[in-house]
Amino acid sequence: MTRLPERDERRPGARELARRAMRAQVSEMALDLFLENGYEQTTIDDICAVARISRSTFFRYFPSKEDVFASETSAAVDEILAALRQRPDDEAPWSALRHAMSPLVEYYATQTDRAHRLAALAVTTPALATVQQEKQAKFRALIAPELARRLGVDPANPTDPRPRALIASALGCLEAAVAAWIAGNGTQQLGRLLDRAMDSISL
Repeated sequence: MTRLPERDERRPGARELARRAMRAQVSEMALDLFLENGYEQTTIDDICAVARISRSTFFRYFPSKEDVFASETSAAVDEILAALRQRPDDEAPWSALRHAMSPLVEYYATQTDRAHRLAALAVTTPALATVQQEKQAKFRALIAPELARRLGVDPANPTDPRPRALIASALGCLEAAVAAWIAGNGTQQLGRLLDRAMDSISL
């Protein structure tokens, strides 16, 4: 008997693809407004006007204005987890983490000017601090079990600090690399900055 694919293995249907396309389109327009007018100065009504949608339609795709901003890189965490799982099991966890973060670095590299401006906006806008915290929380929750497995630790055992310590260190290095990238007006390669940051920590 042919095994039917699990739900998460099936390709999305036409309705879901249309929903994703609409969400991406609204997000793109909203981000343009944020960059042009400022995040706090841009209202949901402004986004709706440019996207030519109603407020009810907006909230069907995004629970809040903050979620519009977070959507730009929200898929990166899932890609990092997928990349981490594909790394050799005998590779050092720290090295595997660095290689797994390549999708995020590549995303910034393909949209240098725009990504740089959005990153700077996130850093300088207090209202977006929660977005960053939620993104980091998702990163920790998704990555910790895989790191625990690589360390030979029971993922359900909270008494071993190593998985969380590795994640916290990696996030700190990424934050430092992005800060240096912003300070240099995006002229340096983010990947090299991340390498320098992570190489400075001996693990």
